[in-house]
Amino acid sequence: MKLLLIRLGVIAAALALWEGATRQAKNQFFPPPTDILSRMHKDWFSGPASDLFLTPAATDNILPGIGRLLLGWLLACALGVTIGLAAGRSDHLSDRLAPLIHFFRSVPPPTLVPIFLVLFKIGTPMQVATIVFGVIWPVLLNSIEGARSINALHLETARAFRLSAPTRVLRVILPAASPKVFAGLRLSLATALILMVISEYVGSTDGIGYHLMNAQSTTDVPGVWEAIVLLGILGLIFNAAFLALERRALSWHR
Repeated sequence: MKLLLIRLGVIAAALALWEGATRQAKNQFFPPPTDILSRMHKDWFSGPASDLFLTPAATDNILPGIGRLLLGWLLACALGVTIGLAAGRSDHLSDRLAPLIHFFRSVPPPTLVPIFLVLFKIGTPMQVATIVFGVIWPVLLNSIEGARSINALHLETARAFRLSAPTRVLRVILPAASPKVFAGLRLSLATALILMVISEYVGSTDGIGYHLMNAQSTTDVPGVWEAIVLLGILGLIFNAAFLALERRALSWHR
């Protein structure tokens, strides 16, 4: 509780400093946080209680963006963990995948957006593909490292008890590698939020990135800031939710 109060106090102090500095500067490109929050409430959170106070603009932009983010992240996590555990336990497979992994993870995902546009056209598939491509690498690399760091005695014990291969994966390999796997998942979640915005910049007719692009093109400064603040809030929420899941899943490790 004490730590929570300290964190809330730091946030309140930062907001007060931000409010005072922007009020003093009176710069139209840096509106005070109270004005930004007022605009966010008007545009997104002033709907009826039956819709959880979400306005049509929120359901048309925020919810689709979050849906694409989570879909891309989950697909990347599933692929990254599966391939990573297999490569981490097989030197033969790891040696053959290493050049491809290091090549593709060095390619900035935004540079492939035009290619994904050609392959998938404008829409959700292109956006999800962009997120998956950029998000999979930290998950994959951490899964490989986690699978390699397993105590050999644990695997020898599993073989001595004649556990089947699927049982060894689920009961020995995956739990032992999970601390490093979760580290990769947490890194990838922040990357997914960034790539969601980038993909919506050029390949969408809705979403937070689409809203941000429209606000920039019309010089709607409060509209730009409300999108930026919303992305920061979403990042905090996702991080807090993931940490809660991680603490529960890795309670034995702690």
